[in-house]
Amino acid sequence: MGEIDVFGEVENVYAECKMDLSEPVRLRIHRSLSWLRQAERSEDLDVRFMCLWVAFNAAYAHDAQNTLPSADKIGFRDFLLKICSVNNDDIYHLVWQTYSSSIRNLLDSKYVFQPFWNHHNGIISDAVWQDAFSKARRRSHDALRDKDTSTILFVVFERLYTLRNQVFHGGSTHLSGVNRAQLKDAVRILSDMLPLFLQIMMSHPKEALWGNPYYPKVD
Repeated sequence: MGEIDVFGEVENVYAECKMDLSEPVRLRIHRSLSWLRQAERSEDLDVRFMCLWVAFNAAYAHDAQNTLPSADKIGFRDFLLKICSVNNDDIYHLVWQTYSSSIRNLLDSKYVFQPFWNHHNGIISDAVWQDAFSKARRRSHDALRDKDTSTILFVVFERLYTLRNQVFHGGSTHLSGVNRAQLKDAVRILSDMLPLFLQIMMSHPKEALWGNPYYPKVD
């Protein structure tokens, strides 16, 4: 599945149906597409990841004042559950067929597991993060075995959230070779998943399902 084809398809769908969408849903799609467009144009992996994450934020975010990581994770967890509840087949295909190896790489990487960094910041001990990582891997492997799409999707985005924090909060160097593998997997996954998310939203455009953007368009 090529990124350009996927992006072009979702733009075509939006052009055809945007007048029929409620303003909150249309605004979410419009904003998200603008960042997806920039991600597609850029050849800079770091910039592409940043644009893709902002596109994801535009699609799901509600309360921008609550900046606690737990609130952010609850927000995208609920969004992902809604996505899977209205269209699990296409998501299933991406998770289990197209990107299964990239997803496994992320799930097995300590570098996108937040407790690993909590240990290196002196918050928890080595034994605590190692135990947490072992338990998380077991849960992930159980979900992989059971083909539990929504659980795997949430865990993947939870790991991507750690990567997002590294990049957005200055915890990585531009063009650094340290996190290239994780960034490449992240960009591959987001480049196909986000257009699919937007298509699902446009196919199920009930305003109550996706909520209002926290920053509406005002005159």
